[in-house]
This record gives sequence, structure tokens and C-alpha cells, in this order.
Amino acid sequence: MKLNEIRRPEGNKRPMVRKGRGSGSGKGKTAGRGEKGQGARSGAKKRAWFEGGQMPLNRRLPKRGFTNPFPNRFQIVNLRDLDRVGDVSPVTAEVLWEKGLIRDPQKPVKLLGDGQVTVAFQIEVEKASKSAVAAIEAAGGKVQLKV
Repeated sequence: MKLNEIRRPEGNKRPMVRKGRGSGSGKGKTAGRGEKGQGARSGAKKRAWFEGGQMPLNRRLPKRGFTNPFPNRFQIVNLRDLDRVGDVSPVTAEVLWEKGLIRDPQKPVKLLGDGQVTVAFQIEVEKASKSAVAAIEAAGGKVQLKV
């Protein structure tokens, strides 16, 4: 079977609706546009966010608080992910990036304690949770926090 031999399923194509062709057609006179107004005019288009002249939602909502334009966004690495690193010492952001655990070696990394560790890792990260530090030290490793 070739692409040009494939046939449409039965009932797949509907006949074209001929608008504005008399009252007997079902779409006569106003051609399904209703009565007067913006939508009835030729070339009528409204953007998805347009509210018909009503005060837009983003202007109606109160603006309060503060959003930091320079947030510290950490890349998360869990303990269960460290088994993909292998026997590398010390484990730095570059090593984690090469192994595919983080996206950017220049951005800060945070170590979280989800999972278990059996290898004594020497890890250098910007932040680490208390449970992650405890698990690494229990396995005989060490977590060094960069400043």
C-alpha cells in the first residue's frame, strides 16, 4: 500500500456550507454572524485576550508584593542520582554536567537527600540539605559548600 492509494474513511468529508444564499439554506441573511456589531463586520477579528472594551483582566487584578528580578534558581540533584556519577573525586558541577544531571555548570547546584548513598563521595556544591549532608557523611564522604 502506498500513500496515494489510501482512501478517506466513509463520511469523513462534509459538504461545504454556502453561507448567505437565502433563508432556505439555514445560513442566509446574516450568514451565521448574528445581528449588528463588531463581529458582524467584514474583516472582523478579535484577539484572544480582547474583552470587548471591558477593563482587561490584567488591569483589574490587584498588583501587590515584590518579584525579585534576579532570583537564585538552583539546579536540583538528589542522592539517588549520584550513582550515575561513578568513582569521580571530587564531584563538582562540571562532573554533574558531563554526566547529564544538570543543564548548566555555571549555575548553582543544590543537593537534596532523596535516596541513599553507599559510595563515599567528595561533593562540592553551593547548597545542600541537612539530610543530604548527613547521608553523605554517614557513607564516609564529605560535602563542601561553595560560597
